Amino acid sequence: MEVFWAKGYEGAQLNDLIAAIGITPPSFYAAFGSKEAAFHEAVDLYLATVGSGPKRVLEEAATTKQGIRAALEDSIDVALSAKPGGCLLILGVVNCLPENEAARSHLLSARRKTVAMLRVRLERGVRDGDLASDTDVNGLAAFYHGVMQAISFQARDGATRAELKALIEPALAALPFIR
Repeated sequence: MEVFWAKGYEGAQLNDLIAAIGITPPSFYAAFGSKEAAFHEAVDLYLATVGSGPKRVLEEAATTKQGIRAALEDSIDVALSAKPGGCLLILGVVNCLPENEAARSHLLSARRKTVAMLRVRLERGVRDGDLASDTDVNGLAAFYHGVMQAISFQARDGATRAELKALIEPALAALPFIR
């Protein structure tokens, strides 16, 4: 997971992967079958471990604003938790050569789940009376996903925690509160 996170799918070489795991190439292929299958497992592991925080805090928060704030803060923690920084879901496949379409599609599916997670929480905010009844939950879900992507890219570019946290208040200003 860490090799793919640091180098991306296209940058990770078999030698990098077997060195990180401590196995031989035949054992790698026996365990995973292919680099692509190993990448899928790495992404799934990321989602179940490192990347699970934003979803958990978003769901557990009492209000929409608290949930969005907590999810963005947790995204910062994730983006700064490993070198060179950023989020595996966003930076795992950037260039996407045609032969790597399956890896890109796997990440796209995971990113769509993030947008859906945000949309569900925003819809809950409308139902709970946190947000105005005419809130554009689809637009806001896409917006907050974009903020998470910005956090990832800026962390990869070396932004500090303080610089990334400065994105949160302006992002929260987009929420149409009614109380």
